[in-house]
Amino acid sequence: MTKHVVGIRFKKGGRINYFNPGELELHEADGVIVETARGMEFGEVALAPSDVPEEQVIAPLKDILRIATAEDHETHTRNLQLEQEAFTVCQEKINQHNLEMKLVDVEYTFNGSKITFFFTSEGRVDFRDLVKDLAFIFKTRIELRQIGVRDEAKMLGGLGSCGRSVCCKTFLEDFQPV
Repeated sequence: MTKHVVGIRFKKGGRINYFNPGELELHEADGVIVETARGMEFGEVALAPSDVPEEQVIAPLKDILRIATAEDHETHTRNLQLEQEAFTVCQEKINQHNLEMKLVDVEYTFNGSKITFFFTSEGRVDFRDLVKDLAFIFKTRIELRQIGVRDEAKMLGGLGSCGRSVCCKTFLEDFQPV
């Protein structure tokens, strides 16, 4: 048994998620708007519509809402700029509060209703005051998420001991336990 799906990627080097293309005419690198557990998101077609074995599809298969408009592309570009600004502000606040954490990445939801800050740390960090400061500055929901060093390598990239780009950034989607 097979299902007709399209593969969508939300971040460069991120995992590919399957969605129902419906009647839309989609091609690789097209921008699309989809509904996910985190809300509406902007994604890029990584795999053109095709048939895949049903066991590879996680049910329920959600629909693609629409092909991204010029306005959606502008919103996505603006969010990327806001992420850079939020990174700078958060880094300053981390230093101000003398927190033992390393900020790795920032993600805005497509509609701007939430900002997620990803960080690494050797141990537990009491970042309640940091969250209050960030919520006051950005006037939106704030989430701080601690990640491991392998996730950090996937987000930031870099060179492996072989001299090539790290595998987790270029093609590995899931980490196997080591």
